[in-house]
Amino acid sequence: MNKPVPANQHLRNVARLTFGNAASLIYLGVVAATAVFVTVDTLFVAHEDASFSGVWLFFLAAPTVFLFLLGTAMWGADAAGPDWYMYLALVVSVLVQSFVLGWFVRLLRGGAGRTRPAHPQGA
Repeated sequence: MNKPVPANQHLRNVARLTFGNAASLIYLGVVAATAVFVTVDTLFVAHEDASFSGVWLFFLAAPTVFLFLLGTAMWGADAAGPDWYMYLALVVSVLVQSFVLGWFVRLLRGGAGRTRPAHPQGA
């Protein structure tokens, strides 16, 4: 009979898939560098027209960020939603994609089904 897995083990597995592999860390590093670039460009660089540097963050968070953008309908057809919602959508989208990337790497390495030892204990 299988013993239930404690909740903290599930959290560790999610964290390991999201932050504990090279592919996810590279992705998160690219997103962080882009966020720094967008912040510097927005705050310290004068533009005659609007800057489109923030679009790069949406490209990196695509396609999951578009699911959150559908949620902007809560604020009406004319409103894009509050700023906090857009920032939250970007952060959650990036974390979801980092998790999926980690899961995909584990799947490619053949570790998706290894939850139990190959031989029963004491056999």
